[in-house]
Amino acid sequence: MTVSSANPLINPDLDPAQADPHIWLEEVTGDRALDWVRERNARAEERIQDEAFDPLRTQLREILDASDRIPGVTKRGEHLYNFWTDAEHPQGLWRRTTEDSYRSEAPEWETLLDLDALSAEENVTWVWHGAEVLRPHGGEDSGAAVWRHTLISLSPGGSDADVTREFDLVTLRFIPESDGGFHRPQGKGGLSWIDADTVYLTHDDGEDAVTSSGYPRVARRWHRGTPLTEAQEVLSVEADHMTAVVGYDSTPGFERHFGVRLLGFYDRETYLIDADAQDAMTRIEVPTDVSVGFHRDLILLRPRTDFTHHGVAYRGGSLIVGDAARFLAGEPELRVLFEPTEAAALLGVTLTRECVLVTILEDVIHRVEAHWREAGQWRVGAAFGELHGSLSVAAVDEEESEEVWVTSNDWITPTSLYRGSLEGLRLGQPVSLELIKQAPERFEADGLASVQSFATSEDGTRVPYFLIGRADAVQAAETPDPATVSGAAQIAGPEPHPTILYGYGGFQISQTPSYLGLAGKAWLEAGGVFAVANIRGGGEYGPGWHHAALKENRHRAYEDFAAVARDLVSTGVTTVEKLACRGGSNGGLLTGNMLAQYPELFGAVVIQVPLLDMRRFAQLLAGASWRAEYGDPETVDWEFMQSFSPYHLVAEGVDYPPVLLTTSTRDDRVHPGHARKMTAALEQLGADVTYWENTEGGHGGAANPEQQARMNALIYRWLWQQLG
Repeated sequence: MTVSSANPLINPDLDPAQADPHIWLEEVTGDRALDWVRERNARAEERIQDEAFDPLRTQLREILDASDRIPGVTKRGEHLYNFWTDAEHPQGLWRRTTEDSYRSEAPEWETLLDLDALSAEENVTWVWHGAEVLRPHGGEDSGAAVWRHTLISLSPGGSDADVTREFDLVTLRFIPESDGGFHRPQGKGGLSWIDADTVYLTHDDGEDAVTSSGYPRVARRWHRGTPLTEAQEVLSVEADHMTAVVGYDSTPGFERHFGVRLLGFYDRETYLIDADAQDAMTRIEVPTDVSVGFHRDLILLRPRTDFTHHGVAYRGGSLIVGDAARFLAGEPELRVLFEPTEAAALLGVTLTRECVLVTILEDVIHRVEAHWREAGQWRVGAAFGELHGSLSVAAVDEEESEEVWVTSNDWITPTSLYRGSLEGLRLGQPVSLELIKQAPERFEADGLASVQSFATSEDGTRVPYFLIGRADAVQAAETPDPATVSGAAQIAGPEPHPTILYGYGGFQISQTPSYLGLAGKAWLEAGGVFAVANIRGGGEYGPGWHHAALKENRHRAYEDFAAVARDLVSTGVTTVEKLACRGGSNGGLLTGNMLAQYPELFGAVVIQVPLLDMRRFAQLLAGASWRAEYGDPETVDWEFMQSFSPYHLVAEGVDYPPVLLTTSTRDDRVHPGHARKMTAALEQLGADVTYWENTEGGHGGAANPEQQARMNALIYRWLWQQLG
């Protein structure tokens, strides 16, 4: 690791407000700051928008708006619900259809809510944040099974802060507050159903009601027809914790109220709440880094680190199940459904009525196991072995059936959607699968291939990465054996290719194959190579892979990424001049550190919606909630944190590659001041820096398909101009 000398413009030993000459750019909507933004946006657009820009933007918009995309659906009663955007409806339609219609080539959709019309009517760019429909258990709705009570969350411009309004699925209208409808004002938080007249509420409704992370401190129960201010407190956290969460499981025979005190990003206390006994709470007695869930008669435990329960040792990264009633009574019997190995990690868990489906990553390759009980014993079998690539599994209705939705795709293979049934497992039959829909190609994939390879990091750790490009750039082969293969796939021809290296490396988030629709059209089709690094800090090998790059070990993520960059060059895939890196959010911190610490490895750097000022990140928006990931700069942690704070590492006299920074004014998760201040610091150093800020979009950077197409066209055209 090569760390630049400390930035002479910023003195980290002083109070940040005194030491930081660019702190005024943290005034998100201040006139001076917005004038600065507008000036740089104009420069960026003038520089990037060449003769190829508009055709590319149009092509990307067509992909995002394509009418033959697979509509993702959620089953509620007799209908399948979908949220859809297209050229005529950029903000989107919430709609539904029947199962029979959905299976047809041209489903007939009933529009429930038109967000473009609502946006025009209310003069707000509404962005969909989801809907929760109350399942009709008991009461007047049960006989006819009427699914009508709905809570819809909408964000102005794409920010995390949103509003929740009650919607009637019978009359297809919002229920006004004056008629007793639930309405949560704008803020961070949410509503969830208990019954038709009661909800659980969290709300950002004042400085004393939020934690240092900006999330609600108090969770409440709110009855219809009463003022929000009279909602009854159920659970709260301290001001320096993260947030409080409460919910209700309405499964007949297994009804449960539960609460979670999120103490930090990775620590929590889970409680069962007795709503009939003045909300008396029973804590689930497990370590705070164990995630607890319930399903029917089961309790499910997912520990991040090793722990011992009643004298039995369990490994971090396992999936453990037991009888909920017995566990709460103190009986120790538990069953391990999955235990990690050196190569295999738990990616996800899907629950049907009687089955537990476990999605596993083995050297970042997907496989799925089904677990079920038979005569009191747990059985296990492989599921969906005929499918390849990345597999995503979701229950059709976990309360009532054994049916699942399964999607499969990879970097260059579009998504296929299947409907599967697990009913035959207990009879020894394979899982039945029916192909429901298949998306068409969005770019020319003939001659393209993808391979997996491994680089060796500074401390000897083997780091997997995927390489996608033309057959003359990569070797189309099976996944290499990590025990015998080192280095990237061999080049078939002598010509190095423009290459983008993408990474994230944080929060135990895994980077797995998914169809590269936009990148395929903008980059692969034109002859570029795309690489994805599975560096430490992610979840590709479970909690240990993540923990290896936490806090004072953050440098390992950056060493891993640098090792992959060197591998791409040493094996001839590309050259330094033709190699760019790209990342967003925590990945923006990653590429910010590539710029600051490894400028000699790249010909261009893209930094999106990033964290960059690690001295002040915990004081900006949701930053305090990430101290468990990075450390606390207000403590002795700053001694190691300054070694990966790009804003403090950039310095005079360094030859930095060209850099593009993008962010969103509406990003209320990662403060836009990070990208703004980094740009200003680089400008003072005379670096080649381009800056573009979308005025909407939240942390995703774009609020609708048109903005997504524009943002991506700007990024890819800039990359071609630099590498091309």
